Amino acid sequence: MTLARWYRALAGALITTLVLAAPAALAQSNRVKSVDASVVGEQTVLTIELERPPAQKPVDFTTQNPARLAIDFFDTGFANRRAQYDYGGKLVKTANVVQIGDRTRVIVDLTRTATYRTEVRGNYFVVALDNVAPAVKSAAPTFAPAATVTPVAAAARPSVRNIDFRRGADGAGRVVVDLSSRDSGINIAQQGKHVVVDFLGTTLPDNLRRRYDVSDFGTPVQSLRANDANGNARLTIEPSGNWEYSSYQTDTQFVVEVRPVKEDPTKLISGPGYRGERLSLNFQNIDIRSLLQVFADFTNLNIITSESVQGNLTLRLKDVPWDQALQIVMDAKGLASRRNGNVLWVAPKAELQTKEKLELESQQQINDLEPIRSQVFQLNYQRAEDVRRMLLGMSAGAGAGGGAVPAVGTAGAAGASARMLSKRGSLTADARTNQLFVSDIASKLEEVQSFIGKIDIPVRQVIIEARIVEATDSFSRNLGVKLGFAGQYNNARVGNTYNNVLPGATSDNGPFLSLPAGAINGTNPANIAVSLFNSAATKFLALELSALEADGKGKIISSPRVVTANNIKALIEQGTELPYQAATSSGATSVQFRKANLKLEVTPQITPEGNVLLDVDVNKDSVGIQTTSGFAIDTKHVQTQVLVENGGTVVIGGIYTQTESNDTDKVPLLGDIPVLGYLFKNNAKVRNRTELLVFLTPRILNDSVSLR
Repeated sequence: MTLARWYRALAGALITTLVLAAPAALAQSNRVKSVDASVVGEQTVLTIELERPPAQKPVDFTTQNPARLAIDFFDTGFANRRAQYDYGGKLVKTANVVQIGDRTRVIVDLTRTATYRTEVRGNYFVVALDNVAPAVKSAAPTFAPAATVTPVAAAARPSVRNIDFRRGADGAGRVVVDLSSRDSGINIAQQGKHVVVDFLGTTLPDNLRRRYDVSDFGTPVQSLRANDANGNARLTIEPSGNWEYSSYQTDTQFVVEVRPVKEDPTKLISGPGYRGERLSLNFQNIDIRSLLQVFADFTNLNIITSESVQGNLTLRLKDVPWDQALQIVMDAKGLASRRNGNVLWVAPKAELQTKEKLELESQQQINDLEPIRSQVFQLNYQRAEDVRRMLLGMSAGAGAGGGAVPAVGTAGAAGASARMLSKRGSLTADARTNQLFVSDIASKLEEVQSFIGKIDIPVRQVIIEARIVEATDSFSRNLGVKLGFAGQYNNARVGNTYNNVLPGATSDNGPFLSLPAGAINGTNPANIAVSLFNSAATKFLALELSALEADGKGKIISSPRVVTANNIKALIEQGTELPYQAATSSGATSVQFRKANLKLEVTPQITPEGNVLLDVDVNKDSVGIQTTSGFAIDTKHVQTQVLVENGGTVVIGGIYTQTESNDTDKVPLLGDIPVLGYLFKNNAKVRNRTELLVFLTPRILNDSVSLR
């Protein structure tokens, strides 16, 4: 009977085990296999491989402080239950994979917060994180017509939907911000006694732009202020007392928690880096070894003391961090320490230095005996010859040449200090295949591989557009007069006319006052003449008025643009070369040429913030007047260095000139008579205005990863 009961109990246990295990088996129908990270262009791509496509899309959320990205895979297991991947990248540091029940979570540690996008590609879940922090674009002037800016574009910007405040169970203040889009760029930082959160490119409704008094909640947060800052929504959190904060984002909800910090009365920081528990020591002539044993008992460290440590010490310390007290003791006796885990080795400084020197010499001897290995590196973006010179510590111009250039063991005294290879290492660069053949010990090969991985990356490119606008406005007006007198004598009258002049008669038709209007731009003025004569038609008075007015307006827009790599000088020019005669040293003449060009010479440098620092040299030359030595050249030139945001426009230079003149030629006294004085003078009036403006717009070209 007992045996039968035992069988029934065993069967029940098996059934229970199968029933409980069945859901777990079903829940873990999928598994995470690996997590890889790689840098592609301006993005870090995180690839999570699964056994089969996920049944439902994973849920992801981020935290701001510390900067982390968490991804939950439901109904998914992990073979190792827990694993950590170390990447050591500029953006992605590590990734931890943990299975919790029927769910597997991947936690990615980041160096800073970053915008990202996710996509399921078959058995792979891909996360693309932007390596470059999002830049805030201001309303800079552009050359696009105003009609292109429509209300639809403004409506497409993300916005803040609501701002809420809650109290946590531990007395923490929780600020909850609801956003219209999960892709809003967010910058959070502590500025003085406040926490400032900027939602980049995000609009803030008018009803949310106010101050929130939350002091009645009994948390460190006293108030909140929401306002607009240069087109971004800004939230300022004002805590009081001792506090610390953290933040995270889940879908479109962004949360900032401000927690109170309770001081530990057993902790005392009395110096930089001293955070040990406080202790008090009062000894008279105590053996140094016994004193070190006191520290070992207090800290639970394993202290190994060298036989050279001898002598006694008298000291009295009260409420001092133990690590500071230990340092005082070692400094007093000329000792030093090296820590490895929870083991502390104490010895005289000279002894430790001698030991470390012997270890280095031993390592050097091992390197001299270590076998040489060879490895081939395929370069994608760098030239093999340039990398060869860098590894050998040679200057940029040393050893320049085409084809494969072998490198012997010695690189010369100039580059020996910067040589990355060991003294036994050598390398060869093949220009045809752009490969590098390196022979050295294994540790040096690893250093070379790490070095090439950092420099053999695609270079970011920048397109620079310059606009040179020249505007002219000219006005000229000339007024003049001619006044003449003529007479005829001894003429024969024929009817009522004096057409025939008899022999011996005299006639004078020349003007006695000639102040005509001058021509403008090769155009002669218009004339009107009036003649007055007596009844006998023997005396004539002739009056001729001339006038001309010219008004001209013009605008010239030159727009050179060029694309270049980061920190690489670019030059684009267009124009004419003008010949001129030049004398040689022998006295003969030769024909030489001078350029009258439109030229843009620029060197861009992309800053870590995503802005562009430009060294600019812009020329706008044109053909001027002709002289006896040839044509003159009208020059307009600006050279400067300017910092511009990506896609922004800046005016780097401008010249405005205005010329006005009013010239009058007149007969003295008669030309000053009111009204009638205009018959005895001419007038020329000129008013010219010219304006030159130089605009510059840089744009960074991004080769983003397609997530389609």
